[in-house]
Amino acid sequence: MSGGDIGEALAEICEEAAALILPLWKSELTVFAKADESPVTEADRRGEALIIERLAARFPDIPVVSEEDASEFGTPDSIGPRFFLVDPVDGTKAFVRGDPNFTVNIGLVENGRPVAGAVTAPATGETWFTTAAGAMKRSNGGSAHPARARPWPQGKAIALVSHTMKEETAVKLAEQYGFDLREPMDSSIKFCRIAEGSADIYPRHGPTMEWDIAAGHAVLAAAGGQVKTPEGEDVLYGKTGEGFRNGWFVARGA
Repeated sequence: MSGGDIGEALAEICEEAAALILPLWKSELTVFAKADESPVTEADRRGEALIIERLAARFPDIPVVSEEDASEFGTPDSIGPRFFLVDPVDGTKAFVRGDPNFTVNIGLVENGRPVAGAVTAPATGETWFTTAAGAMKRSNGGSAHPARARPWPQGKAIALVSHTMKEETAVKLAEQYGFDLREPMDSSIKFCRIAEGSADIYPRHGPTMEWDIAAGHAVLAAAGGQVKTPEGEDVLYGKTGEGFRNGWFVARGA
């Protein structure tokens, strides 16, 4: 299967996992505690099991690094040049409080860079994925159409930021990056909103893990955007020595 086709295959798996997860949203779900004390639900566990099973069947030679497995057993000490990064429910806190901005994520990394990926938002039925021709989006199983990041809209640039960001931090970031408006939002859907041209920048001066952002990074790059460190360097993947933790980054549109 070519790299261009992999994104669509990943989209199908994400959508299947989303259908499994969605009935648990706003239900009387059990919230467990992970080793790092962030909430994990039955949705994460079921979604991850399905995704790993589907990836093993379709891509048996490509290893998988996934969030729930890593939180329980630790991250691998070494990884080859090609592997999947999986986050079955990114934005678990949003999921638990009934917010629709949670996502299912699968990204394919080759030689440190995300080369294919898919992100599904179960609550809204939206899926974004990579193809050889660029990023695509479809809603509720409909036909896909191209997703393109927009040029910076002078005076109207929208930043997507964390719900927990302090006001003084947001003001400093606006001064640093030059955006005009901001909207709080959880999960990797921020990458996808920039990829489809409905927002412009996502500055992240805080901790994330590789599986949180790989799929969204792949989609945004395919849509003409970029994800860089604040110094303008590439964000790389497969950082086994850091336990797959990311440094600061800035995601931007075209």
